[in-house]
Order: sequence, then C-alpha cells, then structure tokens
Amino acid sequence: MKKIILSTILLTLVLVSCNQKNKEDQTTNGEAVEATTEQYACSMHPEITGKKGDVCTECGMDLVAVVAEAPAEKEEVKAVIKVSDEVKASLSTEAMISDYLKVKNALAKDDSNQAAIFGKTLSASIAATNSDKVDAKLKDKYLSITTAAKKQAGLIADNAGKITVQRTAFASLSKDINDLIDTFGTNKKLYQDYCPMYDQGKSGYWISEIKDIKNPYYGAEMLTCGGVMKEM
Repeated sequence: MKKIILSTILLTLVLVSCNQKNKEDQTTNGEAVEATTEQYACSMHPEITGKKGDVCTECGMDLVAVVAEAPAEKEEVKAVIKVSDEVKASLSTEAMISDYLKVKNALAKDDSNQAAIFGKTLSASIAATNSDKVDAKLKDKYLSITTAAKKQAGLIADNAGKITVQRTAFASLSKDINDLIDTFGTNKKLYQDYCPMYDQGKSGYWISEIKDIKNPYYGAEMLTCGGVMKEM
C-alpha cells in the first residue's frame, strides 16, 4: 500500500514538473519568435532595414528597433471643397509652390544668398494673389496660410548669410505650403519628404518635386538623409 502511495506521489510530481517545463518552453519559444520578427531600420534612412546588429549601408549607423505604432484611431474625415481653375489662377498657388521649391533647392545646395533671393520672390508671389474669388468657406483659411507663409518667406529673404535662421523659417514655411496644397491642390507631381534628424524629428518635413532625397536642412553635410513620406 505504501509503495502505491509513493508511486502516486512521484507520478504527480513528475506531471507537475513536466507541465511547468512545457510552460517555460512555450514562453522561451514565444520570446524567440518575437525576437526574430522584430524589425530594425536606420534612423537617418528609414527605407534601409535589416536584423539586429546590422549597420546602414548609406551612413554606417547601427540599425535600431522599429517601434510598432499603436492602432490608429478612426481618422477624421476632411471635407473636400473643389476649387475651380479660375480661382487657382487668381491665387497663383502654382507660382507660390514653384518659388518655394526654388528656396528648397537653394538650401539643399547650402546657398544662403540664393535662398534669400527666392524667399523675396515668394513673398512677391503671395502679395500678388487675389483672394476675392475664393469661396467664403476657404477664404479665412487661405489668408491664414498665406499670411504665415509670407512671414517665413520674409525671414528667409532678410537673413542672407544666416542659413541656420533660414532653415528654421523654412521648416514653418514647409508646413504652410503643405496646407496650401492640401486645401487648393496642385498640377505638379510632388512628394512630402522627412528628415528624422532635424529638430529632433519634430519639424523636418519638406515638399519636393523629385523623388531623390536632397535634404534642405543639412545640405552637403547630410544631403541624402531622410525619406519619402508620401506622394502628393
């Protein structure tokens, strides 16, 4: 009888031990799978990916773990108001965008003097627009965007030789031009680019007419730093 009881106790202990081992194995295997599926990318060149321990083929920086984004909340649906070609022409939006792109290209070439010249041209383009034909629903927004854009263009124009100041103004100007395009559209094929290194990733956006990265915030120092966020 004692032998039967002892055998039963030993069998129970073995079963408990095995169950615990299986749980540990499952946990370990789960962690291993998670580790192997974790993605790594370059903070300067997000399009370059690899595994843990790899380095960026562009700049040599260590790849860092990509943080998974939390599920996005339901996006707010924006009301789209069609703007006629006549209104677009009166606002000279295409001229503003073209002048902005000239400022961007000058900064990418580290040419502060040219950036100042094109900043002045952009200010003139904004001043020459006629908002009388703009729908009342859009007029306030248009004036808000262009007032802010003219201020930043003026800062760029007035600070030849101070490229750091110009680039700070350009970051705000880029937001204004982006809002202008979102609201009134454009006939140009454009791209929104982003540099995660500029301003700690807070405001390193710009609009470009080419898909290749030509960074206006760093110029020759880090000309290809950044990536395309979206086609506009």
